[in-house]
Amino acid sequence: MVDPSPSSPGVDRVLTVPNLLSVLRLAGVPLFLYLLLAPGGSAWGADFWAIVVLAVGGITDWLDGKLARLLGQYSRLGALLDPAVDRLYILAALVALGVREVVPWWAVVALVARDLVLAATLPVLRARGYGPYEVVYLGKGATFLLLYAFPLLLAAQSQGWFADLSRPFAYGFAVWGTALYLYTGLLYLAQFVRALRTPAHAAGLGAR
Repeated sequence: MVDPSPSSPGVDRVLTVPNLLSVLRLAGVPLFLYLLLAPGGSAWGADFWAIVVLAVGGITDWLDGKLARLLGQYSRLGALLDPAVDRLYILAALVALGVREVVPWWAVVALVARDLVLAATLPVLRARGYGPYEVVYLGKGATFLLLYAFPLLLAAQSQGWFADLSRPFAYGFAVWGTALYLYTGLLYLAQFVRALRTPAHAAGLGAR
C-alpha cells in the first residue's frame, strides 16, 4: 500500500476494507506456522494447507493495495500494517522452513538480520524528524519473489511430477528473492546514511 500523505482525507481511519484484509492476513500467520511445525506438519496434507494459507495471504496483499487505490481508503494504519504483515509472513516462513531443514540457516539469519538492522535505524530517523524509508520498488519485488518461493520450496519436498516441476522455479525464486532482498537492504541503508548527512525535511523516507 502507498504511504498516505498527512494531508490526505481519512488517513486516520481504522475500519477500512484494505485494513480488514490486512488483519485477515495477519490472522493467517499463526495458522501457517502451526501447519508447518505442529506434529505431523511435515505431511503433505498439512503442507498443502500451509501453501493455501500463504497463497491467500499473497492474494489479499495484492488486493488490499488495489482496493485502497480504487476506494480511496488510504490510512496510516494500513501503511504500517501491510508491510508489517509481509515481514511476519517472511519471518514465519523462514523460521519454519529452517526448522524443517528446507532453507539453510545461513539464509534465515541473513534475511532476518536485514530487517533487524533496518528496524534499528528507524528510531534514529524519527529522532531527526524523518518518516519511514522511501519505497524501493525492488524491495516489493523481492518480497513477492520470496513469498512465491516458499510454497514452491514446500511443494518441491514431495515426490512426483509437480515436485519435479516446482523445484527449479522454487530455487530460482529463492535465489533471486534473497539477492534482491539483501540488495534493497543496502539501498535502504544508503538512504539512512544520506539522512544522517542532511537536515531533516518534511518528506517521508516506507520500507518495503
